[in-house]
Amino acid sequence: MNYLKWNDKIYPCGVSLAMDLLGGKWKAVILYFLKDGEKRYNELRKEITTITEMTLSLQLRQMEQDGLISRMVHGDKPPVKVVYQLTDLGKTTIPVLLAVNNWGKQLVKEKGEILGDLQITEP
Repeated sequence: MNYLKWNDKIYPCGVSLAMDLLGGKWKAVILYFLKDGEKRYNELRKEITTITEMTLSLQLRQMEQDGLISRMVHGDKPPVKVVYQLTDLGKTTIPVLLAVNNWGKQLVKEKGEILGDLQITEP
Protein backbone atom coordinates (compact mmCIF):
# COMPACT_ATOMS: atom_id res chain seq x y z
CA MET A 1 0.00 0.00 0.00
CA ASN A 2 1.22 3.49 -0.81
CA TYR A 3 0.79 6.18 1.81
CA LEU A 4 0.28 9.81 0.91
CA LYS A 5 2.08 12.77 2.45
CA TRP A 6 0.69 16.29 2.26
CA ASN A 7 1.62 19.27 4.46
CA ASP A 8 3.78 17.04 6.67
CA LYS A 9 0.90 14.67 7.42
CA ILE A 10 0.68 11.05 6.29
CA TYR A 11 -2.57 9.54 5.02
CA PRO A 12 -3.46 5.93 4.13
CA CYS A 13 -5.53 7.03 1.10
CA GLY A 14 -6.86 10.03 -0.81
CA VAL A 15 -10.23 9.86 0.95
CA SER A 16 -8.48 10.29 4.29
CA LEU A 17 -6.67 13.39 3.03
CA ALA A 18 -9.83 14.85 1.49
CA MET A 19 -11.85 14.26 4.65
CA ASP A 20 -9.14 15.89 6.75
CA LEU A 21 -9.57 19.03 4.65
CA LEU A 22 -13.32 18.89 4.01
CA GLY A 23 -14.64 16.76 6.86
CA GLY A 24 -17.00 17.81 9.56
CA LYS A 25 -20.44 19.29 9.30
CA TRP A 26 -19.59 22.72 7.91
CA LYS A 27 -16.42 22.97 5.81
CA ALA A 28 -17.92 21.62 2.58
CA VAL A 29 -21.04 23.75 3.10
CA ILE A 30 -18.96 26.92 3.50
CA LEU A 31 -16.90 26.06 0.43
CA TYR A 32 -20.11 25.42 -1.52
CA PHE A 33 -21.41 28.90 -0.67
CA LEU A 34 -18.08 30.45 -1.72
CA LYS A 35 -18.00 28.64 -5.09
CA ASP A 36 -19.54 31.56 -7.01
CA GLY A 37 -17.25 34.25 -5.63
CA GLU A 38 -16.14 36.19 -2.60
CA LYS A 39 -18.41 36.76 0.37
CA ARG A 40 -18.27 38.69 3.57
CA TYR A 41 -18.63 36.94 6.92
CA ASN A 42 -22.19 38.22 7.45
CA GLU A 43 -23.24 37.08 3.98
CA LEU A 44 -22.12 33.55 4.87
CA ARG A 45 -23.96 33.74 8.21
CA LYS A 46 -27.19 34.74 6.44
CA GLU A 47 -26.91 31.94 3.87
CA ILE A 48 -25.92 29.23 6.36
CA THR A 49 -28.52 30.06 8.99
CA THR A 50 -27.93 27.07 11.25
CA ILE A 51 -24.20 27.63 11.84
CA THR A 52 -23.09 29.47 14.97
CA GLU A 53 -20.82 32.50 14.76
CA MET A 54 -18.07 30.72 16.69
CA THR A 55 -18.21 27.66 14.44
CA LEU A 56 -18.15 29.75 11.27
CA SER A 57 -15.14 31.73 12.51
CA LEU A 58 -13.29 28.56 13.51
CA GLN A 59 -14.01 26.78 10.23
CA LEU A 60 -12.99 29.81 8.15
CA ARG A 61 -9.73 30.05 10.09
CA GLN A 62 -8.98 26.33 9.62
CA MET A 63 -9.72 26.42 5.91
CA GLU A 64 -7.55 29.50 5.52
CA GLN A 65 -4.68 27.68 7.25
CA ASP A 66 -5.22 24.67 4.96
CA GLY A 67 -5.06 26.93 1.91
CA LEU A 68 -8.65 26.32 0.74
CA ILE A 69 -9.82 29.92 1.19
CA SER A 70 -8.22 33.32 1.42
CA ARG A 71 -9.18 36.14 3.75
CA MET A 72 -8.70 39.64 2.41
CA VAL A 73 -8.99 42.80 4.48
CA HIS A 74 -9.85 45.97 2.58
CA GLY A 75 -9.15 49.26 4.31
CA ASP A 76 -7.00 50.08 7.28
CA LYS A 77 -9.43 51.95 9.50
CA PRO A 78 -12.61 50.56 11.00
CA PRO A 79 -14.95 49.57 9.63
CA VAL A 80 -12.74 47.38 7.46
CA LYS A 81 -14.22 45.09 4.83
CA VAL A 82 -13.18 41.44 5.17
CA VAL A 83 -14.00 39.04 2.36
CA TYR A 84 -13.41 35.33 1.92
CA GLN A 85 -12.94 33.52 -1.36
CA LEU A 86 -11.76 30.19 -2.67
CA THR A 87 -8.08 29.85 -3.47
CA ASP A 88 -6.94 27.90 -6.53
CA LEU A 89 -6.79 24.82 -4.28
CA GLY A 90 -10.27 25.58 -2.95
CA LYS A 91 -11.63 25.86 -6.50
CA THR A 92 -10.55 22.27 -7.15
CA THR A 93 -13.24 21.18 -4.67
CA ILE A 94 -16.08 22.62 -6.77
CA PRO A 95 -16.71 19.48 -8.89
CA VAL A 96 -16.79 17.36 -5.73
CA LEU A 97 -19.14 19.80 -3.98
CA LEU A 98 -21.46 19.93 -6.99
CA ALA A 99 -21.54 16.12 -7.17
CA VAL A 100 -22.40 15.86 -3.45
CA ASN A 101 -25.05 18.58 -3.85
CA ASN A 102 -26.62 16.75 -6.80
CA TRP A 103 -26.60 13.48 -4.87
CA GLY A 104 -28.39 15.16 -1.96
CA LYS A 105 -30.99 16.62 -4.32
CA GLN A 106 -31.52 13.19 -5.90
CA LEU A 107 -32.14 11.68 -2.47
CA VAL A 108 -34.77 14.34 -1.80
CA LYS A 109 -36.46 13.69 -5.15
CA GLU A 110 -36.74 10.01 -4.33
CA LYS A 111 -37.73 10.08 -0.67
CA GLY A 112 -37.78 13.62 0.65
CA GLU A 113 -39.49 16.94 0.35
CA ILE A 114 -38.40 20.28 -1.08
CA LEU A 115 -39.27 23.20 1.18
CA GLY A 116 -39.39 26.88 0.34
CA ASP A 117 -37.27 29.48 2.07
CA LEU A 118 -37.26 28.97 5.81
CA GLN A 119 -36.82 31.74 8.32
CA ILE A 120 -34.79 30.14 11.07
CA THR A 121 -34.18 32.17 14.20
CA GLU A 122 -31.68 31.33 16.86
CA PRO A 123 -32.99 30.78 20.39
